[in-house]
Amino acid sequence: MFYFNPMYLVFSLPALLLALYAQWRVQAAVNKYSQVFTGRGATGARVARAMLDGYGLNNVQVERTNGFLGDHYDPRNRTLRLSPDVYDTPSVAAVGIAAHETGHALQHAEGYWPLQARSLMVPAVQFGSYLGPLVFMLGFFLNFTELAWVGVLMFGAVAVFALITLPVEFDASRRAKELLAGQGYAWGEELTGVNRVLDAAALTYVAGLAQALSTLLYYVFLLTGMRRRSD
Repeated sequence: MFYFNPMYLVFSLPALLLALYAQWRVQAAVNKYSQVFTGRGATGARVARAMLDGYGLNNVQVERTNGFLGDHYDPRNRTLRLSPDVYDTPSVAAVGIAAHETGHALQHAEGYWPLQARSLMVPAVQFGSYLGPLVFMLGFFLNFTELAWVGVLMFGAVAVFALITLPVEFDASRRAKELLAGQGYAWGEELTGVNRVLDAAALTYVAGLAQALSTLLYYVFLLTGMRRRSD
């Protein structure tokens, strides 16, 4: 029979609060600096295109995509996709986000190994994030410890993925800040705004790791308690 274990809150609540705070910071920073325009008046799409061309990455396409903050770089077909507010707007938030995604394209071109490792892990993470908890719960409630540990290992891929994501995202933001300053697309207070937008976004990845680890530790806590009861 399924029941609520209060210990779940002990493990999950701090990570959940961090995730909510990180999301609030991102939305607040993006909303604020979407209203602040850069002195050069370059849109996110123009900044991304200029930076890519400057590194000889003419084969990387820059496309408009739908959705708020749906910006991403797709290494499979070498395409940088920017949401309308980033693609079409010459704001501090737009150029910061566009430069960050350009940083991922540069990582891909240089063979940055954390990015390669993260890309290789995507199938395992998709598999583990869905089936891992199911396998764990099945093993736990059937008192089949070995099966439950298999579920823990499967979900562990999610935590490893979140951990590898940190250097990938931090490095992309570092590149973005350096490129914007070096090429004169942002300076002074504009760079301060870029820093706040990208630093807030980076915190969401820290929160993602905290959530994955808290869930993993909760599973381990339940299993070690099960083993003590059976001894």
